[in-house]
Amino acid sequence: MPSSARSQASSRIREFGLISALKQRYGTTNRRLVRGIGDDAAVIASSPNRHYLFTTDLLAEGIHFNCRTAAFADIGFRAAAANLSDIAAMGGTPEYLLVSLAIPRVATSRQVEHLYDGMMAACRAHRVRLIGGDTSASKGGWFVNIVLIGSAESGSILLRNGARVGDDLYVTGTLGDSRAGLQILERPRGATQARSLKAAHRRFLVRRHLRPTARVREGRWLAEACWATSAIDLSDGLSGDLPHLCAESRVGAVIERSALPISPACRQYAETYGQDAEALALAGGEDYELLFTVPARHRIRFQRASVQRRFRMTRVGRITPAREGLRMTLPDGRQRPLPSSGYEHFRPTR
Repeated sequence: MPSSARSQASSRIREFGLISALKQRYGTTNRRLVRGIGDDAAVIASSPNRHYLFTTDLLAEGIHFNCRTAAFADIGFRAAAANLSDIAAMGGTPEYLLVSLAIPRVATSRQVEHLYDGMMAACRAHRVRLIGGDTSASKGGWFVNIVLIGSAESGSILLRNGARVGDDLYVTGTLGDSRAGLQILERPRGATQARSLKAAHRRFLVRRHLRPTARVREGRWLAEACWATSAIDLSDGLSGDLPHLCAESRVGAVIERSALPISPACRQYAETYGQDAEALALAGGEDYELLFTVPARHRIRFQRASVQRRFRMTRVGRITPAREGLRMTLPDGRQRPLPSSGYEHFRPTR
């Protein structure tokens, strides 16, 4: 999350408490509404064999992006990727896109065009079609809201509430890259440490932040092959999103710190700037990787099948009884509570 987000004024509102209250007051299901508030996307039955998936994200300038560190095409790409990742976490196929913009009066049509170019670049690989939206003037900064509609087979939708005690915990890809890339963009150019970071590593990390990959193919495979019992996408970091999955499934979890998948670029970045690579991997948000569970009895077959598909999927822990909470195992075997470091809107600053 951009540093500008950390400078917001204190608020009595708490994001996840607000969501919980809204779910308790207004949340409901019926014959057609299969899943409402509380997952990466809402699920609505459209036929006996196929369900619609609906997700939305609002991005605000100064909170989710900074026009000084990201081009408009990159802002659009990331906005679309965030929604594509939600559909991926449900095991679905993204199909239709609606976009609403609040545009500052000083903006240019060229900036709007670049924003849409970025969005559609992210969507093109998945054949997602733009079908509508809305525009408004803004007295403040830019606001970008996307609604993405997808679909999935009714019997193979991934939810957050399916994890069971004994399941293995996996993540796709590598963790911490987006946080490192954002920090690079926010640092003054020409700094001494920056010159010691390999140019290829710098480019890799910056691209991982500006042009994240939504794991749609991986999510569909996990769902359609019935490997995963639950899933969530990592928008707020492993230590921020794992509690949501565990709360919905009413379980605990233990993470193996030494098992976290970290790219060579992220490791070199951490060494260059005196940071802890594992801490970046735990807390770094906006990687948009998938965190999911697979029954331990399928471990060997699942790992063999994922390698054959050329998917990078790393076992990072296991599901435990809820009474054991969320813990982390250190390399020396000691355990401690998993640090809670996910981003939360409205959290007061110190």
